[in-house]
Amino acid sequence: MSVLSSSGKRGSVLVVGGGIGGMQAALDLADSGFKVHMVQRESSIGGTMSSLDKTFPTGDCAMCMISPKMVAAGRHLNIEIHTQAEITGLEGEAGNFLAKVRKKSRFIDPSKCTGCLACVEKCPVEMPSEYDQGLIKRTAINRRYAQAVPGIVTIDKAGISPCRVDCPAEVNAHAYVTLTAKGRYQEALDVVRRTNPFPASIGRVCTHPCESTCRRGDVDAPVQICYLKRFLTDWEDAHGGFKAPALPAEKLEKVAVVGSGPAGMTCARDLALKGYRVTVFEKLPVAGGMLRVSIPAYRLPKDVVQKEVDQIASLGVEVKVNQALGKDFTIDSLLAQGYKAVFLALGTHKGLKLQIPGEDDIAGVLDAITFLREVNLDNKPDFKGKKVVVVGGGNAAIDAARSSLRLGAEVAIAYRRTHAEMPANAWEIEEAEVEGVKIQELVAPVRVVGKDGKVTGLEVQKMQLGEPDKSGRRRPVPVEGSNYVLPCDVVISAISQEPDLAGLEKESLRTTKWSTFDADPVTLATSRPGVFAGGDAVSGPSTVVQAIGMGRDGAESIHRYLRGLDMQENRPKLKDRVKFIKDIAKVKQAAKAEMPKLPLAERRGNFNEVELGFPEPVAMQEAGRCLNCAGCCECYYCVDACLAKAIVHDAPYEEDLELNVGAVILAPGLELYDAKVRGELGLGRWPNVVTSIQFERILSASGPSKGVVQRPSDGKHPVKVAWIQCVGSRDPHNANPWCSSVCCMYATKQAIIAKEHDARIEPKIFFMEMRAFGKDFDKYVERAKNEYGVKYQRAMVSAIKEEPGTGNLVLRHALEDGTLVDETFDMVVLSVGFQPHKDALRLAEVCGIE
Repeated sequence: MSVLSSSGKRGSVLVVGGGIGGMQAALDLADSGFKVHMVQRESSIGGTMSSLDKTFPTGDCAMCMISPKMVAAGRHLNIEIHTQAEITGLEGEAGNFLAKVRKKSRFIDPSKCTGCLACVEKCPVEMPSEYDQGLIKRTAINRRYAQAVPGIVTIDKAGISPCRVDCPAEVNAHAYVTLTAKGRYQEALDVVRRTNPFPASIGRVCTHPCESTCRRGDVDAPVQICYLKRFLTDWEDAHGGFKAPALPAEKLEKVAVVGSGPAGMTCARDLALKGYRVTVFEKLPVAGGMLRVSIPAYRLPKDVVQKEVDQIASLGVEVKVNQALGKDFTIDSLLAQGYKAVFLALGTHKGLKLQIPGEDDIAGVLDAITFLREVNLDNKPDFKGKKVVVVGGGNAAIDAARSSLRLGAEVAIAYRRTHAEMPANAWEIEEAEVEGVKIQELVAPVRVVGKDGKVTGLEVQKMQLGEPDKSGRRRPVPVEGSNYVLPCDVVISAISQEPDLAGLEKESLRTTKWSTFDADPVTLATSRPGVFAGGDAVSGPSTVVQAIGMGRDGAESIHRYLRGLDMQENRPKLKDRVKFIKDIAKVKQAAKAEMPKLPLAERRGNFNEVELGFPEPVAMQEAGRCLNCAGCCECYYCVDACLAKAIVHDAPYEEDLELNVGAVILAPGLELYDAKVRGELGLGRWPNVVTSIQFERILSASGPSKGVVQRPSDGKHPVKVAWIQCVGSRDPHNANPWCSSVCCMYATKQAIIAKEHDARIEPKIFFMEMRAFGKDFDKYVERAKNEYGVKYQRAMVSAIKEEPGTGNLVLRHALEDGTLVDETFDMVVLSVGFQPHKDALRLAEVCGIE
């Protein structure tokens, strides 16, 4: 938060509030030669009067009356306007005050913005318009209204959405989900690819930590962010396919990447986009790393991975397969060939052993990583009619089990904890059980049982859960004397994996006790200058999305290293920014979409993809469940649209001003009472029950219906319209016991104007008593009755109900004699009284006023 200072003069004045009163005071003072600082909480001056259609009692256009003063205030050389600001402190004495003001950023350079609104047209985020009282929506980047002063735009930004913070690759889920909901699929996919070159693969296999923190999940179910990535790539395939972006004309140094998995290929892609000449060396006969050979095709088809590898190769990245580090080349040989930096992304292709008797001596014991690799390379074993036991509870165990099923085996998983503690994705476990995998809980392997050199079973020991271990899960404790044998023909170990560093002993690279490369956690630099490492070879077994994030970090470090830049400095992470937690109290439930799947009977004996993808209408509907938590989604399409280069997304969220002034004028304005305290009147429940200010916006030519009187629910022209007075005032039980003194005339004014807008309207005002404060105000009421046909009914409305299917409203009210009457109207206006703005009490406290 920055602190600015304005020295000012002892004769300068601070005016708090930019409504009609504040503006008039500022103009009078400025014309008298005083320097005026005007502080306004909204993004423009004008106050409540700017929202009105007509004035009382003259019926003049409110905007016509106020616009000249707004323009004059905006242009006056002695007036400095501070919008989106509030006073936080006031010190000193008359003639010498120090006012402290906190000002929210517009994220716009006001000296550059021309108010052309090209940025507004590109913004995908919609939120309720405060100016139009929530009747319509506006974009996150917006100008409050057409005549606003200042006439520049502002961006509503409240930190960043939780889904973005918790993505290891920092993929902007908020942006691409919002764009998808708008049908802007190519732009959405472009947002994904800024940080993730594997959207089709990730859209199938990601563990989607973003969904775990999605606020929609606290209402019903998270937005299915992962599946939407897959939809976008399916859409692209059907609409012309991938189009490679333009590359820099200047070609920079050569860089070698060892390993073609998600970390290596992401690093290669990012470097290629910067102009580096990149060659990827892959030990296996196919590219794609563990994406390609450790994830079964029923989850991630091989052609999907190959397609994305080819997309990266189209950027000028050369991919060489059957090239093993330590055998076909060394780091020294790469440097000798002119490569100026090396990125090691070897993955974790070595499965860990069970460390039990019989494991190495009996045929039929496999590790999951080797098994899955052979299956994916089309070297499928014959499991027909065999019994397979998979040891482990992670995703590799589930993949091995479901693959074995497809090869014809009867499959069981042996896991030492309970079902609830299994680290595999819950949805993968569920699918495995649906397909027929049996899960044996609370058993640990003791030895492999065999006969004639072949597996006949796996001896296991029953376990019970003890105290939690470092992972937070309860530690499995053996139960003495509980051993028994699970009959089987094959045992598959799926307890974990590590990098295969065989042959790398001479590469002078420091490693950890877990057989991973010892790399700097920020820069990913290894113990050897110019050599960097990332992905599972550094982190240990992790997720694809984390590997992608490390690939990005590696590319940035190599770029800085080769350009002679500091590799540690200024590397911000989204997790260090403000996570905005949206209020979900009023969010309505919306069921999530169901992913179409291959029928169970069609999964046996093949590796056809199980999840079939969202159709377009379903994807749009699912994306539409997003709550737009933080306002602006930072898609940056507004930046592309702004020819003036006025948008500053990385501006501080707030700044503090210190203003030296000689006097302070408080003009914070008024606000409506809370009409929802009268819950029986249905505000917020029935769409055709509106407040008087909302109806004012409906009447206004600049309003949501351009001055045509329409019902919010269906746009129909209402005929019978009721006004209910004293809502929020004269009510000691629910609100305020005093009369606000304005709503009697306010209701009458609106009834007259409504009749002028549409002669068909039949206005009726329900009142307790008519207080016509002011000279000849009673004549105004008589004019409403006699000239406009406004009907007045002395009655207390006790309830409003909506007629099913019509949107019409039934008012129950009691006549003076106590008779209960039900009367039907097309629309109801709650004539809500005004009270001093909530800022008034806060300002009084800040300014020391009793």
